[in-house]
Amino acid sequence: MSKGLFVIGTGTDVGKTYVTGLLLKYLRDNGYNACYFKAALSGAVKNPDGDLIPGDAVEVLSMANLDEDTDFVVPYVYETAVSPHLASRIEGHPVEMDVVRDAYNKVASKYDYVLMEGSGGIVCPIRYEGKDSKNNIMLEDIINELDLNVVLIADAGLGTINSIVTTYEYLKNRNITVCGIIMNNYKDEIMEEDNVRMVEDITEISVIAKVYKNDENLSPLVDDNVLISYFK
Repeated sequence: MSKGLFVIGTGTDVGKTYVTGLLLKYLRDNGYNACYFKAALSGAVKNPDGDLIPGDAVEVLSMANLDEDTDFVVPYVYETAVSPHLASRIEGHPVEMDVVRDAYNKVASKYDYVLMEGSGGIVCPIRYEGKDSKNNIMLEDIINELDLNVVLIADAGLGTINSIVTTYEYLKNRNITVCGIIMNNYKDEIMEEDNVRMVEDITEISVIAKVYKNDENLSPLVDDNVLISYFK
């Protein structure tokens, strides 16, 4: 039976897609039948034929040397580079939870492990039609619907303690399990070493990898059995 793991960033532009690609590459290079999935992607670029190209999916699949159809791994693609809830308000075709679930299950039926990338940070509206609408979908709703654990991606630099701890507390208060933290753009400097120590002490969650700039491979600080145990 397939298992999944949700990859979320502390916000936009922390390198979540890049690290997801390294993580998927690591899994596949080590013999795991793993694939990528993303529920909704905005900011896609049109090719000369007018088709929208989901750049994040292309980047991750390319990094992992995985020849898979992007339509298969990303059910909702928008051109407007804003949150999916606003992109769908502008372009139409709002996200439906059952479509996301069915698309995820199709990927899960083909692969043993599914690495699912989120959109933006945890407080990311995927569909929003007003405060009391039953159609609203937040990112946390998708995590809960698919019953996944989380790995948290963060920039290693200044401000990351606040970003990691607030994201962790938000997830904890919604009964979503954070299994590990990956620090991106890491440098062997005293502040970033202290950032690791502080977030581990405050959250009691381990930093499971440090990604240096332009790394082409992930070097986990935990063994494969621990890493795979995060998948649910």
